[in-house]
Amino acid sequence: MRKFTVTAAVLGLAALGLAAPATTAQASESAVAGPGCDSKWGPRNGNVYAWDGFDCQGTQLVATPGNSSNWGSANDRASSVMNRGFTGTLSIVAFYFLENYEGGHACLQPGELYADNLSDNFFSTGPTVNDNIRSHRWVNGGCAVNLT
Repeated sequence: MRKFTVTAAVLGLAALGLAAPATTAQASESAVAGPGCDSKWGPRNGNVYAWDGFDCQGTQLVATPGNSSNWGSANDRASSVMNRGFTGTLSIVAFYFLENYEGGHACLQPGELYADNLSDNFFSTGPTVNDNIRSHRWVNGGCAVNLT
């Protein structure tokens, strides 16, 4: 009986060891700082999101899989953003200070998941990103400034 117990314990520990890397990988994808954004994070669905409050709170301003050259009524209102785009080609969201993808940019990489407080982020041309986004598009790279 003792051999069976020891063998079962060893097998159990080995199974836990094999499961740990998958659990750790999943945790790194969902281990994020903001509880509001964390609660809204879900599987990748191809969308970019923006809210008028910090930590993905307040009014949801944007939820789209495509590019937008003019955020219209959402212009100059976003305080937090999320990238739930698919990884691979065109997986980075570039946010722009002006309409038509002009006036400086700041990017959100797919691995960053979201930026829960845009007041400490700046466009490549200098202005703060908070309450200053007017357009966005999906890009492959070319981002000198990333949101973190």
